[in-house]
Amino acid sequence: MATATQKKQLGRVRRHKRVRKTVSGTTARPRLAVFKSNKHIVAQVIDDTTGHTLAAASSHEKGPRGDGATGNVATASSVGTLIADRAKAAGITQVVFDRGGFLYHGRIAAVAEAARAAGLEF
Repeated sequence: MATATQKKQLGRVRRHKRVRKTVSGTTARPRLAVFKSNKHIVAQVIDDTTGHTLAAASSHEKGPRGDGATGNVATASSVGTLIADRAKAAGITQVVFDRGGFLYHGRIAAVAEAARAAGLEF
């Protein structure tokens, strides 16, 4: 019998697979994939046709941490700004948002809103 945590994780994986059937990144409009754990948040801009990551940002890096906390909305916002800056430096202005099966709320929404504010178009 699966525990409550295992059921929750399995549900997220199922939602992510269902979303990935329709959301795919191309060379002209790559996919902005977001993953969160209890402590960190990671964002990647991925071209699915070639299978390459074009830009990445994470709360593991020293820049987004700020005061040291990594699992909060402020850090997620700085990761969103950082991924937008790196994507623009790589020549990317439009992306498709992939929330990774997570609810569009809290840290996931903070990454998306900060990336939009920094100049990425969804």
